[in-house]
Amino acid sequence: MLTSRSSPWFWRSDTLAGRAIRAALTPAAFVYQAGYKARLALTKPSRAAIPVICIGNATLGGTGKTPFALLVAQLLKEEGVTPAFLTRGYGGAEAGPALVDRDRHDADDVGDEALLLAKEAMTIVSRNRPAGASLAAREGADVIIMDDGFQNPTLHKDFSILLIGAATETPGAGLFPAGPYREPLEEAKARAQIAVAMERDKNGADFCAWLEPVAPSPERVIAFAGIGRPEKFFKTLEEAGYELAQRLSFPDHHRYAPAELRFLAREAKREKARLICTEKDVVKLPADFREDLLTLPVRMCIDDAPALKRHLMSVINQGRKDSAV
Repeated sequence: MLTSRSSPWFWRSDTLAGRAIRAALTPAAFVYQAGYKARLALTKPSRAAIPVICIGNATLGGTGKTPFALLVAQLLKEEGVTPAFLTRGYGGAEAGPALVDRDRHDADDVGDEALLLAKEAMTIVSRNRPAGASLAAREGADVIIMDDGFQNPTLHKDFSILLIGAATETPGAGLFPAGPYREPLEEAKARAQIAVAMERDKNGADFCAWLEPVAPSPERVIAFAGIGRPEKFFKTLEEAGYELAQRLSFPDHHRYAPAELRFLAREAKREKARLICTEKDVVKLPADFREDLLTLPVRMCIDDAPALKRHLMSVINQGRKDSAV
């Protein structure tokens, strides 16, 4: 299981030291891949009673899986389909399977991603994916949307969507732990039904998708983010017209300590700027700290939503045919 949620400096560095560390870690990468492939070969996936759509990637770090999963749910709901999100609940103590209740659970219980997903549709946290899928079916879902889990072989996927980020732009990008790839990109593509480039250029993928801010109100801000690629958040703010007095990056899924919050408040006062963060960050912050805090709601856009919807509905319709037999 991958536990690293922040990107080591040597993955991005084209210096002699960076190349040397990557070379030294290459044997460990071969060992990791051998173990991963053995698990794939030896595990017999369980089949859920309803179709399973998986949103995944080939790399560690954020590629927009959660907002893309939200887009998929929205497209299916437009067709009268009832989706359920299934997530491991990274960062939360709840092992599951458990239905996420936003009035009862917080990020310490179920993780930040699960709280965001639960705003849109039924969300189940379960480290045991087949058990979570069974709960989704019992709760009346028509389809399961897995937020991540592409490399988890325990649950059969009826349709996999591979999100491709900017890892190929990393100098010497290699396999974990020598680089950001969980598995070779071409092998990941071969196991997915469609590939989506997470930028405004398909670059050989089936679709391209990107994040856009919803109703921004630009002003002078100190931006902070504890996400996989905070530089993308900062760039989005600049493109939306915000003046960034400071950019402060924290590790993905970061839990903000009281001392850090006091530091942020002091910096905002000193810079005469508002604090702004992502929706993923705000669910982890205390209520009193949120009072004067800005967030940047974003939506996932895709170049051909009708075509994606046709793919998704073909999975739903096939599932209905199979259940009628």
